[in-house]
Formats: sequence, C-alpha cells, structure tokens
Amino acid sequence: MAIATLLPATTAFIQRAPRMLIGAEWVEAADGQTMPLHNPATGEQLCVVPRATVDDVDRAVLAARQAFDDSPWSRTRPRERQNLLWKLADLMQRDAELLAQLECLNNGKSAAVAQAMDVQLAIDFLRYMAGWATKIEGSSVEVSVPLMPDQQFHSFIRREAVGVVGAIVAWNFPLLLACWKLGPALATGCTVVLKPADETPLTALKLAELVQEAGYPDGVFNVVTGTGITAGAALTHNPRVDKLTFTGSTAVGKEIGKIAMDNMTRVTLELGGKSPTIVMADADLGSAAAGAASAIFFNQGQVCCAGSRLYVQRKHFDNVVADIAGIANAMKLGSGLDTSVDMGPLISARQQERVWRYIEMGRDSGATLACGGERFGPGYFVKPTVIVDVDQQHSLVQEEIFGPVLVAIPFDDEADALRLANDSPYGLGASIWSNDLAAVHRMIPRIKSGSVWVNCHSALDPALPFGGYKMSGVGREMGYAAIEHYTELKSVLIKL
Repeated sequence: MAIATLLPATTAFIQRAPRMLIGAEWVEAADGQTMPLHNPATGEQLCVVPRATVDDVDRAVLAARQAFDDSPWSRTRPRERQNLLWKLADLMQRDAELLAQLECLNNGKSAAVAQAMDVQLAIDFLRYMAGWATKIEGSSVEVSVPLMPDQQFHSFIRREAVGVVGAIVAWNFPLLLACWKLGPALATGCTVVLKPADETPLTALKLAELVQEAGYPDGVFNVVTGTGITAGAALTHNPRVDKLTFTGSTAVGKEIGKIAMDNMTRVTLELGGKSPTIVMADADLGSAAAGAASAIFFNQGQVCCAGSRLYVQRKHFDNVVADIAGIANAMKLGSGLDTSVDMGPLISARQQERVWRYIEMGRDSGATLACGGERFGPGYFVKPTVIVDVDQQHSLVQEEIFGPVLVAIPFDDEADALRLANDSPYGLGASIWSNDLAAVHRMIPRIKSGSVWVNCHSALDPALPFGGYKMSGVGREMGYAAIEHYTELKSVLIKL
C-alpha cells in the first residue's frame, strides 16, 4: 500500500471550512446553515460548507448581472480575456496536486488519476478556450431589402456574449465540468454563477480562489454551495440569468429545460447516457476487452458516456466476457490516496445503494453475474460487475446505473449490432472495435449518438464538441460549438 501524503495546503483548505464567493466577498449562508461533506472512501465527515438560501443565490446573480452590465469586465478586450484565462490555467497548473487531492477526498477518485486526467484536461481546456477569445467573429452581408429598392445599405452580424450564465454541474467530474462551463463563458465575456453538486463543492471553491488571484473583476465568477432543491432551483428560476448550462441526470435536466422556457432562458443540457461498446469479430479482441473494461470501470463507472452496454459478435462473446471478468476480478479497490488502487468508492451511500439495487434486480430476474456483485465498507464500494443473460428490454440495459456495472449481450451481424446499439433512449457516446474500416464507416453515420469512438472509448479533446442525441441532452460542450452556445447573434442594418 502506497498512501499519498496530503499537502499542508490541502489539509488547511478543508480545516478552514471554505465559504461561498459572492461578488468580492467570501460569505456564509444568509441564515447560517451549513451542510456536511463526506469522504466516500471512509464515510467520515470532511468539513462543512454553507447551505445557500434563495436570497444567497439572488445576491450572486445580482453580482454577476452588475459585473456583466456595469463593471470593467463589460469593456475587456479579447486579448485581455485570453490572457486572464491563460493566467487562470497557469495557477491551476501550479496547484494541480492540491486540486487533485481535494477531488480525491471529496469525490473518492484516485488522486493520481485526478491530477493526470481531470485537472490536466481542465487546464488544457481553459488554454484552448483562451485561444477562442481573440477569434470570435461576425460577418458582413450584402443585403437586398426589396421593399426599399432605391436605397443603399451596410449590413453586418455581430456575435455578442449571452450575459449571465447559471452553471450547475454534477459530482462525477466536479472540477472538469466546472471548467467546461467557465472556459467559454469567460472567453466570450459572460459572467457566471456556479452551483456545484451538493456532494462535491471543494474544487469549485478552490477554483474561485484562483479566479480571484488571476485578477478577474469582482462578480465575474460566483460560487454558491447548497442543495439542488433550493440553490439549484433558485438559480434555474432566476429571471436575471440569460443562459443555463447543466450537466447531470436526464430527469433533472428535463425539469431545468422546462423552467428555462418560462423565462426564455438559453439552455445547454449535457445529460445521461447508456453508451454501447460494439466489438466486431475482426477486432483485436485483447485490446477490445481491455478497452471495454476501462470504458465501464473508469471513475467507478460514474461517467455519463461510460460503456455500460457491451455487444460482442456471437462467436467471440464468451471469450471477451471472460477476459473482462478477469480484468475486473484483478482490480484492487480502496482509497484514492492509495496509488496502488485501481478503483475507488462510489460517491455516496445513496449511490452505492442505487447500484446495488440494480445488481439485485438482475439476480432476481435470472441474469448471470460473470463477476462482482458485491458491496463493502467502510466507504461506499461496489466491486466491478459484469452481467450476462439479460434481455435487451431489461432495466439493466435501458436505464443508466452510473456505477461499475456492465451488461453484455451477443449479436449476430452488423445490422443486429446497430439495432441493439440504437435501442436506447440515450445517445451520448458509442465505441466500435474493429479493423474493418469499410464496416466502421458504414456504421458511424447510423449510430445515433453525439460521439463515436473507434478502437477507444471516452477519448475527449477540447476541440471536439461533446453532447448527445435523444435523452442525452441539448447543445454541446467543448469545441467552437461551445462559443456558439455562449453568444447571441445581432443583425445590424444601416441605411446609408
């Protein structure tokens, strides 16, 4: 066992019970209420944070509104926005180990993996978005205006910041998801009120410190901690918010979308998934098995695009399942501070119970567990589980479990694989494992998902838009598509 030593700065940050950032002030909740945070690896309390009231959220939105309308931020030039984002990314690089340790303690994931992936991807994304700050363009248009044939006109289209952004993020990648919202907002000149997940606000609060240190004006970035039912709902309903961006469950996302329409608030929703992993007969089966295992067991299966449905061409089905089960059985579970651990705990006792209910549902319906199917503590652990002999219409196949549970089903041919892959209310991601490029290119346009990976899974890049079809959401994160979602178009016509 190799337990990483906590940095003194990590311990100090937790012990001082971090507060919310509203405008220029670090504040408690208006009524003084707090809520506890727990270490998922032990179940022990880490610290408490403010439980924001509706009034707290209103004050944060007003601070963001004033910063957008009246502060020096409203007059910053593209180069300034670019340089501030670069500085923020540099500060995150400096504090990468601290951010990773906070993520580990608050979320349960491996600190080493968090530093190498979550934190570094967040830094890379902010740097990518910094480049877009100086490349936001409008266009000139030659117009006809047929009702005024004798007049001359000059016409152009401006792209302008959408305004105040209300951002609500999930608990599975707290820092990375926050930066997916913050990057394009700051690049375009918006202001932000961030409501992190109830369970995982620590890295968002540290990020707010770094935003201040980078030199952003007061009110440009605000963080309110609290429950979704109070703070999240207040942010969603607030009429001063110009855009809502949410990452989380489809059920909550649908409610946010309905509420947003009442105020005609712009909205981006990155929601649930039940992503298929398709292994064709000609694939490198060893690589496919390892890739499929990583696709579902990475981050304890708590990934919106996790490869939670495995479809293998029938002739190789038993061998691939056996290989994945072997990988799962060899995985070491434990604290994310232990560098020898392969998989950490789930986020909470509630999530552990949810995942366990699905496994029990499979047992009760006659499914076969190829491996796993156990839970243990202290902490919120579920062993990596592979389930076979499941009907395509079973809840295990159709519903998002959000844990280390893989359901595996054989298929006969390409058409059968496509039918099974698309037979889902979700459409976030999919992977195809094959060396037959002709078959791959036939399949890609027929798979109804926002991302298709070939011989890999959940491989993300800042330049590639990420989002889903069907119940997996509306709009896209990352890439230039994100810039489009954080701006409005204004048409200008001048009669000469």
